[in-house]
Amino acid sequence: MNNRANARLPPEVNRALFVRNLPFKITPEEMYDIFGKYGAIRQIRVGNASDTKGTAFVVYEDIFDAKTAYEHLQGFNIMGRYLIVLYYQPNKITKKMNIAKKEEELKELKTRYGISDDD
Repeated sequence: MNNRANARLPPEVNRALFVRNLPFKITPEEMYDIFGKYGAIRQIRVGNASDTKGTAFVVYEDIFDAKTAYEHLQGFNIMGRYLIVLYYQPNKITKKMNIAKKEEELKELKTRYGISDDD
């Protein structure tokens, strides 16, 4: 435990993992079986909408458990599919949302002032 307290982790490492390329028919119980081997899980959210199927968020109680799961499950084969495991990075998502919002505002201003995109 003392080793963990002194370990420095990269800034992108956190307790929440974003998992892609999951089989569509995987159950939350199977997710707990697979990811629970690496530590106590606080929450698992499996995507069920058409645009989120095959994805999940897995949140661990401890950051080191999340790191271990990330290292062991990256590329892991489940039901013929290889998992893509990433650290959840909310800043990237909000940054993309902000860019889309700014582009929409710019388009609205161009329309309002009669500016075309043609040079």
